[in-house]
Amino acid sequence: MIYGFTIAQVIVACAAGVLAVVLGLIGRRPNDVTLGALVLIELLLVAQLVSALVAPGVGNRPTGSVAEFYVYLVTALLIPPLAVFWGLVERTRWSTVVLGVGAFAIAVMVFRMQQIWTAH
Repeated sequence: MIYGFTIAQVIVACAAGVLAVVLGLIGRRPNDVTLGALVLIELLLVAQLVSALVAPGVGNRPTGSVAEFYVYLVTALLIPPLAVFWGLVERTRWSTVVLGVGAFAIAVMVFRMQQIWTAH
């Protein structure tokens, strides 16, 4: 994994999480901004998947558990679409908070994936 890209993903996910939770708590329903933030997180996760598939071939091999890393990555890839689906189906302020919680979960998972990739 690329450390700088991991930090960028964590920052984007945390920013999206704060935005969604704050908007949800003040009563806003899911909108293009909150849903779009989760779409951006998903695109970054897809880029992370491509990077993780290419990295070993160019000499950046994981030193931790490869299986555990990919389980985290696949699970992380599922969270944004499920959160967006929830936000589209149940259009209440609490579904906006769910979007934020999903974004925070991604931030934690990406950070953990970096730890797994570079474990010694």
